[in-house]
Amino acid sequence: MLNTTIADQEIVLDHGTGARLSRELVELTAELLGDVYVGEMEDSAIVRTAGEQLAITTDSFVVDPPLFGNGDIGKVAVCGTVNDLAVLGAEPRYLTLGVILETGLPLSRYATVLRSVGEAAREAGVVIVAGDTKVVRPGEADQIYLNTAGIGVFRRPPLRMAHVRAGDSILLTGPIGNHTVHLLSVREGLGFERDVLSDCAPLNGLIADVSRSPFGQAVHSIRDVTRGGLTAVMHEYARATGLTPHLVEEALPIERAVRMACDMLGINPMNAANEGCLCLFVQQAAADGVLEVLRGHPYGRQAVIVGTMVEGEGGEVRVTRPDGRVDLLDELQGAELPRLC
Repeated sequence: MLNTTIADQEIVLDHGTGARLSRELVELTAELLGDVYVGEMEDSAIVRTAGEQLAITTDSFVVDPPLFGNGDIGKVAVCGTVNDLAVLGAEPRYLTLGVILETGLPLSRYATVLRSVGEAAREAGVVIVAGDTKVVRPGEADQIYLNTAGIGVFRRPPLRMAHVRAGDSILLTGPIGNHTVHLLSVREGLGFERDVLSDCAPLNGLIADVSRSPFGQAVHSIRDVTRGGLTAVMHEYARATGLTPHLVEEALPIERAVRMACDMLGINPMNAANEGCLCLFVQQAAADGVLEVLRGHPYGRQAVIVGTMVEGEGGEVRVTRPDGRVDLLDELQGAELPRLC
């Protein structure tokens, strides 16, 4: 039964931003579902069929604007779903596609999105096996919303948050903040979109390269850095492992134009959503080897080591500032920018 504090509250926009309120909404959802929910709060679930393990995930996409400089909601939907399967260690195979269309949407725009779905699916090596379309009246949706479900198979043991150990190095495969800055610039006409492109990409090939390398077994866990940004990922792992992620601010890969845009807009790049950046937790002795493999792939050329998992107060995240000061990195309650994914 809903308690009085829940009964008196409403859904707000920040419930959809990937930060603390989003986490609390997911936790409430799991509580209300009760024993029919068997997930572990990761982006994909592992299920067993006759002798085989499968990874299953689902996601919805409400990107604003739905078309942007070097991509669109269709590319984001495929890449986001494929990446959620791949970070668990699964080989993505099949997707479903649900489409909600607002009356008045030009068919040419719908065609652009569907072509992007096809192109991204071909690059990722997945196929669309089922779908659905619904049409709503003007004002009942913002042009086009997509929903996807994905299925992957395992050729290696799954990667889990629980596998992370103290001393593991924290790696990022590329710059953070690009996707957020690009979409906000297109949305608001700020002009940064010419210099900063979205990083949206299917990353299963990059993960496969690392898995097949001599350093594959040293990778303990992977997470894609999407809603809530790097801050959300670090707090998720801090809660799950009881360890303390310790980041070095100067090591974070942030492009100059992104930093300028974030400074102007009052946005912390660590809170910014991304669609083509992975965070890997790697045995320290193998970190340089994994880094070399990542940099050999087109989507990992700017990979860097940004921190270490250390023993500490469970749930804390620390960051060393350029002046040597060590601060706690607070979990964001909402987020500066909604509807980026």
